[in-house]
Amino acid sequence: MTTSSTYVSLYDQRIQLVVRALRKNSKLGEEEAVELAGHVLYAIDHIPEKVR
Repeated sequence: MTTSSTYVSLYDQRIQLVVRALRKNSKLGEEEAVELAGHVLYAIDHIPEKVR
């Protein structure tokens, strides 16, 4: 018995997490939410350590 699994990068998992949050709490469509999620993660990833 073989099982096939699809690799999903950590980045894509994070994007989908943000997309779900954005779509649940707004009227954004899928494409808009994905684009905005990229900006959100970029901003979060670039918060200086001293602020965290």
